Amino acid sequence: MTPNIRKSSRVLPTILSLLLLPSLSVAQDFDAIQITTIPVRDNIYVMQGSGGNIGVSIGADGAMIIDDQFAPLTQKIQDAIAQLTNQPVNFVVNSHFHYDHSDGNENFGRAGAYIVAQDNARRRMESTQVLANGRTQERYEDVGLPKITFFDSMRFYFNGNTVDLVNTGAGHTDGDAQVYFRESNVIHTGDMFVRYGLPFIDQNNGGSLDGMIDALSNLASLINDDTIIIPGHGQLSTRDDLLEYRDMLVVIRGELVRAKVQGLSTADMLETEPADGFAQPNANTADWLTRAYGEYVN
Repeated sequence: MTPNIRKSSRVLPTILSLLLLPSLSVAQDFDAIQITTIPVRDNIYVMQGSGGNIGVSIGADGAMIIDDQFAPLTQKIQDAIAQLTNQPVNFVVNSHFHYDHSDGNENFGRAGAYIVAQDNARRRMESTQVLANGRTQERYEDVGLPKITFFDSMRFYFNGNTVDLVNTGAGHTDGDAQVYFRESNVIHTGDMFVRYGLPFIDQNNGGSLDGMIDALSNLASLINDDTIIIPGHGQLSTRDDLLEYRDMLVVIRGELVRAKVQGLSTADMLETEPADGFAQPNANTADWLTRAYGEYVN
């Protein structure tokens, strides 16, 4: 499978790659953003606007959402949820601490929702963080901090589903959570798996290429071919899509390790185009490869 992917003519889009997380937050016209609701399976939906995909579970127990995008979009998100249910949002699960997924925390916290996250994600939200791309994320007020945290896993019984929150390892950050609705066989992966090309890996906050590859393998072992995946960004996906994405990262890692063994400088490594076939050779790709190479040579 890997060799075919390596030379595939289907180059993954990179328009939103790498710097998507910071760049979309700068000078956005949030008034122009519309929230789109897409049915997934049973009583589970995905909402897309600006920022990470929002997973939504509705039913007799209330509403649970996974991620809450940017703070200026909270009212639009609440209005979209109100089209599905008259129940309040009881729980907000943060897939990780990055603001394009969690910037609405303070608004939803004030509205009475309990915020849930992996414990390291809360710790990141408690103080100012500098992301691997240089973006500064300020601490959240107490009302926006997760009140319920977990380390490896925790379980909800909610709206007819056994809902497992799992940390499959430090990959995108050191505080990622994936949310698996077992009976519906739907999983929200957060940014451990995305559909915009090379993933943003926050090495400043515990992320690593090795960790992401391992976490993706762990995720693949949790699900099956009938699982519908809500990625952190992009369209609904399958287990095969996740495995293809993992294999892409494995191939690129192999090229980086080969460059290290050969003793190549960062500039010489870039000349070998380790992401050829997967990403356009531009400044964003070079920045991504430079950060990833630093995991092996520094």
